[in-house]
Amino acid sequence: MGSFSLMHWAIVLLLVLLLFGAGKLPKVMGDLAKGVKSFKAGLKDDDAPVLVEASRKPASES
Repeated sequence: MGSFSLMHWAIVLLLVLLLFGAGKLPKVMGDLAKGVKSFKAGLKDDDAPVLVEASRKPASES
């Protein structure tokens, strides 16, 4: 049950082509790429304020 062979990936590719069709596949992949880029940008935006807040020391602790 370890890794998939080349034959398994060929069957998966064939099923994807049958489900989406060859014409729709580039659009689906483009939408997926946009989603991944948006997700990465969201993660980058969320991390920045947390790092700034963590580096500040309250004035009462000095």
